[in-house]
Amino acid sequence: MYAAVRRYEGVTDAAEAARLVNEGFVPLMRQVAGFVAYYWIDAGDGVMVSTSVFQDRAGAEESVARAADFVRDNLASLLPRPPEVLAGEVVASA
Repeated sequence: MYAAVRRYEGVTDAAEAARLVNEGFVPLMRQVAGFVAYYWIDAGDGVMVSTSVFQDRAGAEESVARAADFVRDNLASLLPRPPEVLAGEVVASA
């Protein structure tokens, strides 16, 4: 399995960002081949984190590209700073 984690700082409206992600982005993630799981986390203080898990690297990489497009097209005013993106192979899980 592979995962992609995106950390967003400076979120201007966490509730609205969560609504848009849940209604618009989650369905996009479910369409990516090899989809396993997706989480959108409100870490507080204007920080939100997303975690996408896929069966292979290609799915994780596609999720990063789709996230960038979705943020640009739908969330730019709510997520004004580019995210820190980390991705790699899942080497332990529970």
